[in-house]
Amino acid sequence: MLTIYCGPSVPYYLMAENFNSYIEQIDFEAWREVCVSKGTLRHFAKGEEFVTIGKVGRYIGYIVSGALKYVACSADGTEHVMGLVFGNGFAADWPFCLYGQKAKLAIVAVSDCDIYCIPTNDFNRLIDTDPTFKDIVMHSTEAVYSTVYDRYVDLYVKTPQQRYHELVTNHPDLFDIFSLKDIASFLNITPTHLSRLRKNDSKQC
Repeated sequence: MLTIYCGPSVPYYLMAENFNSYIEQIDFEAWREVCVSKGTLRHFAKGEEFVTIGKVGRYIGYIVSGALKYVACSADGTEHVMGLVFGNGFAADWPFCLYGQKAKLAIVAVSDCDIYCIPTNDFNRLIDTDPTFKDIVMHSTEAVYSTVYDRYVDLYVKTPQQRYHELVTNHPDLFDIFSLKDIASFLNITPTHLSRLRKNDSKQC
């Protein structure tokens, strides 16, 4: 396990197995280099939105420090956490921001974040002028789809217990980064159910 320090005494962790598995399938360095060399380092305070529901995503970002959650809202205003990202990850309303489509979810900082942000328009121009990078983007989109599809299937074929067990086995430090409520929402269960699962898990240890 590699510890990444993201501010004064605030550690985040990059697990041996990446939380967002698409990271292992993309040209990570090419993406990071584009964001760092052509983007601007911006600070997002805890609770600030990187992407807002109903607006076109302005940036594609490489996360230097901090953590964010992807949040959709039901008709009654209930928030549903659809994704989590932290450490050496990327943030974007992907790929919809590239097409000028309004976001159906928000990306919200759950802690103070520093993110290299490249404007979506600049990113599109790079795709148009660099065939090699265009191929990298195409393959990356396929990788993101594969990650999202796998999670969608898991919601149907795995029990909450199985999903929880895989989460804590592969990413035991997740509870140090995100709230119990956010993790429960990501697992599509109630916080009470998650607390029960954690309690049963500790009894078995």
